[in-house]
Amino acid sequence: MLLLALDTATPAVTVALHDGTDVIASSSQVDARRHGELLLPAVDRVLAEAGLRLDAVTAVVAGTGPGPYTGLRVGLMTADAFGLALGVPVHGVCTLDGLAFAADLEGPFVVATDARRKEVYWARYADSRTRLTDPAVDRPADIAGQVAGLPAVGAGALLYPDTFPRAHEPEHVSAAALARLAAEKLAAGEELPAPRPLYLRRPDAQVPKNYKVVTPK
Repeated sequence: MLLLALDTATPAVTVALHDGTDVIASSSQVDARRHGELLLPAVDRVLAEAGLRLDAVTAVVAGTGPGPYTGLRVGLMTADAFGLALGVPVHGVCTLDGLAFAADLEGPFVVATDARRKEVYWARYADSRTRLTDPAVDRPADIAGQVAGLPAVGAGALLYPDTFPRAHEPEHVSAAALARLAAEKLAAGEELPAPRPLYLRRPDAQVPKNYKVVTPK
């Protein structure tokens, strides 16, 4: 087995290879505006580090967010393209789940990433492998009662210490964590979901209301 994992749901453009035993190569760069420019070079870099060709990949794992529309779709469309070109399955893993897995905390905690607009994408976890709530997007002050007293990880938690006073790293997801989580689930016979995006809200760019269509006569 050779899993190619990637995620562009956060400012981190992150890629990793997992050989069925552990991660053998990985790359992460933080740049919220250059997902499209950085992703494919990162794939080339991890393949070169591992001394492998793309056609050795047997499955692709993509972070499904939640995340901003533009960044998130770069990773998911790339994953789908690889799956079609190679004829291999493409699996989805919630980006928040990857952060929770990397945090490796025992008790209840929260994962929160930056959703911009003074909001966070977040979910509660019983442990590093068990999510208790569906991913959501909210203003930190509106969920203060639900997360009070809990440790928290992720850039969203670090941005709002009044709501998340026990926040700490990891700040962004890593494809290495996604790959390890996916490999563990697949080895246990668990079926992973399709790589469908968790946008949770509409994109910023929308067709204006009452838009008048002009057709040639």
